[in-house]
Amino acid sequence: MFIKRTTKRVNGKTYVTHLLVESVATPKGPRHKVICSLGSLEPAPKAQWLSLARKLKSALAGQQTFLPDPQVVPLAATITAAHPAAATQQQAPPQALASEVVAGQADQVEVEVAREAGPVHVGHQLWQKLTLGAILDQAGLSPRTQLLTELMVLNRLIHPLSEHAMPDWIRRTALGDILQTDVTELADDALYRTLDRLHPQREMIETKLAAQEQTLFNLEDQIYLYDRTSTYFEGQCLANPQAKRGYARDKRPDCQQVVVGLVLGREGFPKAHEVFDGNRTDGTTVEEMLTALEQRVGTNPGATVVVDRGMASVENLKQIKAHGYHYLVASRQGERDQYLERFEAREEDTTWQEVVREVSPTNPAQKKGRLWITRCEAGEGYCQLNENSMLYRQFAWT
Repeated sequence: MFIKRTTKRVNGKTYVTHLLVESVATPKGPRHKVICSLGSLEPAPKAQWLSLARKLKSALAGQQTFLPDPQVVPLAATITAAHPAAATQQQAPPQALASEVVAGQADQVEVEVAREAGPVHVGHQLWQKLTLGAILDQAGLSPRTQLLTELMVLNRLIHPLSEHAMPDWIRRTALGDILQTDVTELADDALYRTLDRLHPQREMIETKLAAQEQTLFNLEDQIYLYDRTSTYFEGQCLANPQAKRGYARDKRPDCQQVVVGLVLGREGFPKAHEVFDGNRTDGTTVEEMLTALEQRVGTNPGATVVVDRGMASVENLKQIKAHGYHYLVASRQGERDQYLERFEAREEDTTWQEVVREVSPTNPAQKKGRLWITRCEAGEGYCQLNENSMLYRQFAWT
């Protein structure tokens, strides 16, 4: 519904009228339907017409506000008095309205159950846009597993918790109503079992999801960021052959762990992940991870793989090149020392260029160190050095 200004000339005189109209679909296309005339005087500045029309529509439908709008109330009353049909056609069917108005005291109202609805509703719409339900169905997972998977995904997106704490959070949201399911008896065991069912299908799920993301967001897939983390377990983990003691990133060398490798695109979309034995070193995972990546997204010659210095060995770089990728890596400390003298003399060397590092708009107090970059003498890449810490990194581009 909106306000429309019309003019009409009669006997050489121009008459101006403002109409409250709405667009309606007809067999011949959209047409304007006049609700009523607002007269010859402008109801408000033109910039406010659309907002005023929406408020009038709500008022004519019987919608009340906490604070009456002094501009809307008299207009709505005038329209109702002069055009009763205009108010009638905007109202809901009689059976949808309350039979009587109940008076209440605001300071005596108590909230018994408050549920978070907005974020979970948006998350549910994203789930549908990505067709994740259809993807899980193609993977052979039951409707119940699909439902529990969505609950866990939305928790990770909105308010990340452990599977043990998830059921209570789910009950504090409107997910039960949105998904039309009873979550009052949901327990963490069901969520753990769902993870067991998802893991064997990860290749198919990630492949379909990557294709859907590519369609929705038109991703370039020219940069792949690969890194690893680990997660440890309390107990003996007798049923998990991959749980082993290794480099403990969580500072728990007394516990067994697994190593998780993850590849992201430049925009932060996950492309592939794999779970490795807890005692695997970083460098031994590169070949396997590249193969997993190609199984998910296909081969992409010319893309750039970014890894840290734990995977900057000669063998790893050969593996990356063998798959047809460029690479961007941090050199090991011993390889950097040869550039120290050149860095200290950078003010006399015009080949050095300073890189401007913009402060994050979300963290204006952040302090950025100064960086310089130059091409290495060997012609194999660039050397980037940091003045503040006197640490520097060599990046190779092949």
